[in-house]
Amino acid sequence: MPRFIIISLLLIFFFSTGRAQEEAGSVYGKVTDAVSNQPLIGVNIIIEGTNFGAATDLEGHYEISSIPVNTYRIKASIIGYSSRIKTDILIRSSKPAEVDFSLTEEAIRLQDITVKSDYFSKSPTEVISTRNFGYEEIRRAPGGFEDVIRALSVLPGVAQADPGRNDLIVRGGAPSENLYIVEGMEIPNINHFGTQGAAGGPLSYINLDYVKETTFSTGGFSAEYGDKLSSVLKINLRKGRDDRLGGKATISASQFGLNLEGPLGKNNNFIFSARRSYLDFIFKAAGFGFVPEYYDVITKADFKLDNSNSISYLFVGAFDNVKFFNETADQRFDNSRILGSDQTQYAAGIGYQHLIDNGFFDITLSRTFVDYNTLQRDSLLNPIFKNISREQENSLRGDLVYKVSSSTEITAGLMGKLIKFSADVLLPGFITSFQDTLPVNSLKDEEIYYKGSGYINLNHLFFERLKTNTGFRFDYFSPLEKTFYISPRISASYSLSELTSLNASGGIYYQSPSYIWLAADENKNNLKDIRADHLVVGIDHLIREDAVVKLEAFYKWYKDYPASLLRPYLILSNTGAGFAGSDDNFSSFGLEPLTDGGSGRSRGLELSAQKKLSDLPFYGIASLTYSETRFTPLDGVTRPGGYDQKWILNLSGGYKFNERWEASMRFRFASGSPYTPFESDGRQLVSRYLSIYYDPLHSLDIRVDRRWYFSSLTLITYVDIQNIYNNKRSNSIRWNTRAQTAEKGEAIGILPTIGLSLEF
Repeated sequence: MPRFIIISLLLIFFFSTGRAQEEAGSVYGKVTDAVSNQPLIGVNIIIEGTNFGAATDLEGHYEISSIPVNTYRIKASIIGYSSRIKTDILIRSSKPAEVDFSLTEEAIRLQDITVKSDYFSKSPTEVISTRNFGYEEIRRAPGGFEDVIRALSVLPGVAQADPGRNDLIVRGGAPSENLYIVEGMEIPNINHFGTQGAAGGPLSYINLDYVKETTFSTGGFSAEYGDKLSSVLKINLRKGRDDRLGGKATISASQFGLNLEGPLGKNNNFIFSARRSYLDFIFKAAGFGFVPEYYDVITKADFKLDNSNSISYLFVGAFDNVKFFNETADQRFDNSRILGSDQTQYAAGIGYQHLIDNGFFDITLSRTFVDYNTLQRDSLLNPIFKNISREQENSLRGDLVYKVSSSTEITAGLMGKLIKFSADVLLPGFITSFQDTLPVNSLKDEEIYYKGSGYINLNHLFFERLKTNTGFRFDYFSPLEKTFYISPRISASYSLSELTSLNASGGIYYQSPSYIWLAADENKNNLKDIRADHLVVGIDHLIREDAVVKLEAFYKWYKDYPASLLRPYLILSNTGAGFAGSDDNFSSFGLEPLTDGGSGRSRGLELSAQKKLSDLPFYGIASLTYSETRFTPLDGVTRPGGYDQKWILNLSGGYKFNERWEASMRFRFASGSPYTPFESDGRQLVSRYLSIYYDPLHSLDIRVDRRWYFSSLTLITYVDIQNIYNNKRSNSIRWNTRAQTAEKGEAIGILPTIGLSLEF
């Protein structure tokens, strides 16, 4: 970006004489029972610190208007239900704010307790290792690029990924072990330039502007979720506005885009977004030999048929492309070390919801599609690796929630998948840095697979103190010799008081092998679903109603992990992060004979504290994690896991000065992960595999936000400076064939960005 543009934006940001006018906005929403989804009538809605309020009508709706622009806390309360407060509700003149509440029936009635939290709520089924974030909490996260996944990096148990990556590494697990659910649809990967066989990438393609709320579970989750071992990220999108056509134009750290939303007749609405990266302009100006560019789109429509029936449609897509410029020898050499991946991916689905007495059921028909076109060439432009693959999943899912009584609920569901997979791979005579010759010179494969699953959960409250969730799940995957797996799970939360709870969870979890792992081995019977047994115990305590401290211990036992028969030191739990390619010896693709002989464990202790924005105008999260991960491949040697970071410290928080100004910071520290050193001739030795740890990683990010409110417009600007003290340490190492030496990778260093969004 030209220097004069940056200077102009800074002047606008800090010295604009534009005065925020005395404008007003409104808020509306719906209040429902958290279990049955039935509307609640007569709920009191109060904007805390003001005289504004309302009550819900016969359909559970409310609306409050003529509210001065600012950021508020809104409380929903009714006798017989636990109250709930939602923070960071931005009232602006350009559009109404939508705030929905799901309330749980009051079951705990203890005496002589005066402090009670309405800021933190627990799901009836997820009682441990779970955090919820609203839109504004994610948007303002320093160094987060307004990205859903990056905002989660401050949570306990989440390892620090390589610079420029979105790999979720949760409690020692691989990036392939994370489940993404968007509006009830399971999506294999929500990142641009995703890694096949894993679930990471540089940047999410889910537009944060339409994210209503996220729920992130780092372990011990219920039987409702399966086919993943480590975490579940649920993303709920909001509906479009009902009053008129509106939108938003945005330019941020790496992309620009346009949003539109509005009504589609009475009780119907839509949202639409299209974004494009401008990284290609920056890379070209900087003289890089390659240029990544991407687009993403999202459209959602909601139709209310009547008070009991509704239909929704969702489409999200990403289109990624890498262009190489090989005019000079230096460019050809630099590009020879890069695995380029052109990708087209999308997810589309139709959901139907029907309310019944004391419950509801959902039916979702969806399709996900990923087209990988992956290529790496040497410095003479000969192909080292070429992979054209397609993964298509067609799913039908049904879920039922039924409230038997105020203390008992049942949830159940079934899902079936038809999967089409094809691969055309070229890997001619590749010799790894460990001197192994990979056996797949070329490969063509087309397969049709079937998956099925079902679950049932029983949630019950005993003695008004003990909340339990007991569930069973089955999973079916057609190509394996053992096709059927059963997973029992149980969790409980015991309330010592309204301030303190003891929590525990245990269960068995299974995950099917990635499709690309099955392609290279004709004898797929060597593999099973990967198994992980979880045990999590913890305690949480309310310091005050807007602040909570948690202590959790976890233990995961892994077995039946795919491991290489050719490379007996390699287990695929250590692959999938970073930019796969020759530097990674193409390990994450599993293009070699595999068997299910790998095992491992991960254990740790997590301490965290969280303060929500309230009458005290500051907020933050602090977390400290100590963990240890070990895996044993076929050679029988137990080694550190590839993502073993023993100590992780995160500090993130901010201060809201007034309705216009806000500042925040984030500090992250993580012990270095293990790596294999290079010998003087460029080889790596199995005897030294993952034997040395990198230096610790640490960085400080700061951010300042400024808002302007006008009659029908809202302008939000920010300055975000990542890695402010320019620490360039990185957890990567590679061999330079020109210099005949090993070189450690470097992070980008200090990275200032400016963002502008105009909402209309």
